[in-house]
This record gives sequence, C-alpha cells and structure tokens, in this order.
Amino acid sequence: MKVILGSDKSGFTLKNALKAYLTGSGREVIEIGTTDAEKGVPFFIVAPEAAKKMQAGEAERAILVCGTGMGMCQTANKFKGIRAACVESSYAARMCRAVNDSNVLCLGGWIIADTLGAELAEIFLSTEFTQGLEPWRQEFLKNAKKEFQGIEDTVYPKA
Repeated sequence: MKVILGSDKSGFTLKNALKAYLTGSGREVIEIGTTDAEKGVPFFIVAPEAAKKMQAGEAERAILVCGTGMGMCQTANKFKGIRAACVESSYAARMCRAVNDSNVLCLGGWIIADTLGAELAEIFLSTEFTQGLEPWRQEFLKNAKKEFQGIEDTVYPKA
C-alpha cells in the first residue's frame, strides 16, 4: 500500500519515526512537507499537497502530522474526497476507518509518542471500512457514506 506521509516542523520527529515503521513494514511512502528540522513547511501547505495527491490517486491513504493533528485535519478536510480524522487512541484509529472510512490519519507530534504513533498508523492502515461490524450496521454505514458523498457533491459541484 502506498501511503503519503507529511508533516510540518512540529510533527517532524514523529513523522520520521512513522517513516521508519512504515518502510520497515513493507509499505511504500511518499514523503512530503518538512524533511529538515531547520526548514519547516507549514501545515497549511502540507495538507493541501497531500489532499491533491490523494485526489489524483497517487496513494490509498495519507498520514499527516503537525503539533496537535488538528491543523492538518481541518485543512485536509477542505478537499473533496478527503475524510481526515484527528486521532489520539487506538479505538479512534480503528473506528475512523471502520465507521467513517477515513482516508487521512492526522496525528499530533506534541501529543503522540513514537510507539503509539506506529500503533495508530498500523491500525489505521490495516482496518477496512465496516470491518468487524454487524451486518445491519455495515449496510447502514455504506448507505450513510453515499449520503455523505451526495452532500459533498452539492458543496463541490462539477465545473
């Protein structure tokens, strides 16, 4: 699986730990954003770059790291087709995929330790939409996703 991995200066250390984990587990990483601790790229530049790459089909998922994860999340969610979630627990990492079919994981470099970050990334990348849920809930969520996409289409009509 190809994964876009980006950070600003505040998420740089966690991003590097995630990069080592992801490549070590056989995933292909497309690194964007801050690559030098002295030359940070702001979250409001990194998140749109990731979102546009996702829209272009360059990767299936993305993981974005800033200080709290919130700036990346808010910015990424401005783009059609992006369902970013700011996560701080393994439960939330699983549910953002199983229930919400999130395709962008946002983490806080000031909040999440390296080992927890790797755990959250693994859960996010290995959980599928509706995985482990009751059949009635799976059906409900698939229909809800269609409704959500309909709302998104009214906000972002075709040109």
